[in-house]
Amino acid sequence: MNKQQIYDYLKQENVWHEITEHEAVYNMAELSSLEIPYPEYDAKNLFVRDDKKRNYYLITVKGDKRVDLKEFRKNNNTRALSFASADDLMDILGLIPGSVTPLGLLNDSECRVTLFLDNDFMNGLGLIGVHPNDNTATVFLKTEDLMKLIQQHGNTVNVVQI
Repeated sequence: MNKQQIYDYLKQENVWHEITEHEAVYNMAELSSLEIPYPEYDAKNLFVRDDKKRNYYLITVKGDKRVDLKEFRKNNNTRALSFASADDLMDILGLIPGSVTPLGLLNDSECRVTLFLDNDFMNGLGLIGVHPNDNTATVFLKTEDLMKLIQQHGNTVNVVQI
């Protein structure tokens, strides 16, 4: 799905969302310089794989958090982790670096990727801000709705403390 298809899908599924179009951003520093409605709910996304290239994970945390992959591995019983390649990102999620988002899992036709979602997104307003498979916009939606869409698609979602 491209950006417009994501928007159409959210409408079709009757999911509340708020869209902010902006210039392309490739990291959290660039995003933080923009005016967006709920900056405290921005998501940072890490697309990683295990050392055997058998398991792929999307780790989604609040934008101001750092992820220690060794600690994550220990806490979530995975093999050693490293960042997946740009080729894997394109082949599995149909995304380019800078556009990584949980909504990309809707392009994962084989449901190979497991989402690990930071439980901090369940607090406060329960919102999450993610790219719509394109880094020129941020879509805010309810975290519960995002989880439901991904689970309906067939991917596994784990809510964990990161």
